[in-house]
Amino acid sequence: MRIISERQLGSVLGALAGTPRVVAGGNFAAPRQALAVLDGALARYRLFALNAQPGMPDRPGVTLESPFVGPGMRGRRGLRYFPCRLSLVPALLADALPPDVVLIQTSVPSDGTVSLGTEVNVLPAAIEAVRARGGLVIAQLNPRVPYTYGDAEVPCDVIDYAIEAEAPLPSPPERSVSDASAVIGDRVAALIGDGATVQAGIGAVPDAVLARLDGRRGLAVWSEMFSDGVLGLAKAGALDPGQPVTASFAFGSADLYAWMDRNPDVRMLRTETVNDPAKIARCRRMTSVNSALQVDLFAQANATWVGGQVHSGFGGQTDFVVGALHSRGGMAIIALPSWHPKADVSTVVARLDGPVTSFQHSYIVSEQGTATIWGRDMDEQAGQIIEHVAHPAVRQQLRAAGRALGLRPVGALAGHRDDRDRPPGVVEQRVLDPADGRAGGRAVVPADHDEVGAGGVAGQHVGGVIAHHVLPDWHGGVLGMPRLQ
Repeated sequence: MRIISERQLGSVLGALAGTPRVVAGGNFAAPRQALAVLDGALARYRLFALNAQPGMPDRPGVTLESPFVGPGMRGRRGLRYFPCRLSLVPALLADALPPDVVLIQTSVPSDGTVSLGTEVNVLPAAIEAVRARGGLVIAQLNPRVPYTYGDAEVPCDVIDYAIEAEAPLPSPPERSVSDASAVIGDRVAALIGDGATVQAGIGAVPDAVLARLDGRRGLAVWSEMFSDGVLGLAKAGALDPGQPVTASFAFGSADLYAWMDRNPDVRMLRTETVNDPAKIARCRRMTSVNSALQVDLFAQANATWVGGQVHSGFGGQTDFVVGALHSRGGMAIIALPSWHPKADVSTVVARLDGPVTSFQHSYIVSEQGTATIWGRDMDEQAGQIIEHVAHPAVRQQLRAAGRALGLRPVGALAGHRDDRDRPPGVVEQRVLDPADGRAGGRAVVPADHDEVGAGGVAGQHVGGVIAHHVLPDWHGGVLGMPRLQ
């Protein structure tokens, strides 16, 4: 590794012929200074990154490429989106999209190695691919990057050139937890017991789930990514001390980055290891928790497509859904609010009109309830989704649309059809209608709890467990597409 100035790096990059493909670290670990030098040195190039954040180079002459589109590339006219599950992106780089340059941000050297820190992901595979064809590996050395172990460690002699640029790692903006996300977090957490292995995707709902697992014990984390929710579990003593947190990338607060630095309980591995469905399946009671933009009555989830254009990509959702279903005692959960507040539309539709991200899940959860999918026939699945996931305002319309599609949605209007429909460890009880005190709807509650209050949709801790209230069915005046009037 030769440390050079930014001017010298510009000369090196400016000598590249043609339209080189540059693979750069993504998420919140992009080597910004090196990218700026690249952009000033080359008139034309292809930039490949995962979940690129705002501020990435974007001008005529730059072709953006990604199998997982972040806000820094989303909606750009020159974007080339490559549908690909995350576990196969390394194969994509080795074959169809070989890089000419790899730009990485690393820690400063220590005993002949640097660390990729928070962003391992597909970078080891990209480094191997570019070295196999005689390309360049360029590092931005940043003392603020935490030194992490596993596949994050890269020998200095693998790197051709490096520049020095100290800057704090950026953090995602803080998100307030909505009432719907909080209830969803309670419902999903109620499905996860002590000793489970957890994977949580990106978003407010997975964050809310982790926040409600702090009372569990013996949890393991095997996840493509993690954020401050895992730090919270570690501080609460919820994690199994004999199992390192295993992931491929991370982003979050400065506290999270400090906790990761030289922490032997954190192991950062390459994507094709962490996202290998066979390895995921070997995890004890693997529980995959992912969000979606839409689900349909066939229990298919769309986490990729919005308004006729790509929003993100498959990511690792497909890998972890498959792996979790093959894990002994594992389950794959899709969690989402029943209503999209900005678009003012139902997130449950009769049939997806765009690409499917994942299917064949164990449960689908919204603030309305928990739909049991695994082990149900097609009509039962549709009934579960309508009764327990969809907003009450669109249930009648969804039933009619389901029948038009050849489905026969079945299930009680305000509760579970039979004992098979309940998550483990809950029983059904009558609840009092708050309006007149008479027995009204039904609720599912922990089996060791004797009574539960009523009143809309709620989730509350009772004796350290979550009690769920289920809204009675009602039909709002709905015209046309599912939309509140």
